Amino acid sequence: MVKPSSQARDRDTEQRILDAAHAVFLRRGTAGARMQEIAKEADANSALLHYYFRSKERLAEAVFQRAAMQLMPAVIRILGSDAELEAKVEQVVDVELQQLQKTPYLPGYILSELTHHPERVRQLFSTVTGVTPTEVGRRVFKVLGAQINARVKAGRMHPIAPEQFAINLLALCVFPFAARPMVMALVGLDQAGFNQFIERRRRELAPFFLRALRR
Repeated sequence: MVKPSSQARDRDTEQRILDAAHAVFLRRGTAGARMQEIAKEADANSALLHYYFRSKERLAEAVFQRAAMQLMPAVIRILGSDAELEAKVEQVVDVELQQLQKTPYLPGYILSELTHHPERVRQLFSTVTGVTPTEVGRRVFKVLGAQINARVKAGRMHPIAPEQFAINLLALCVFPFAARPMVMALVGLDQAGFNQFIERRRRELAPFFLRALRR
């Protein structure tokens, strides 16, 4: 039997710590997370955490980058693609809600991190795309704007700024998860009921959004 190399063991240990930190940070946020809890979750000692990541801040940055990568690349790719506008709406809704059902703590975590660490916005976009947030926005909104203007001129859609179009769509996807405890309490849902609520939303959100814009 071939034993794993020390390099492979190092990668496995680092990945196990990152998995544990991801779970703890998403549950607690950076401020509430404790290295001891992460070590326990990873079945490792605190010295190993410091060996691989040096500090809680470096570990938090690694977790944030990993969390953002679960959503941002797909959404940016879809909105900036040459697909028809209606297909983009359907794809964004499907991608966002599928992923967020798997990681419901993700929106609250990312929003909290960006509120307390606004410098991570630039880090986030440069990691995901290799360019600044302004450059990403310019590219995506240029494509969306051209598609919207063509439909407005054809009398098929009400005018709307491309940035409003994109933010409205993303907000409708993210809000139920960012405010999940409130939504569950307000509507009277347990976890199973919330999952059914999101499944229905996956079917109904894209048609609702597009109907609001059509003439």
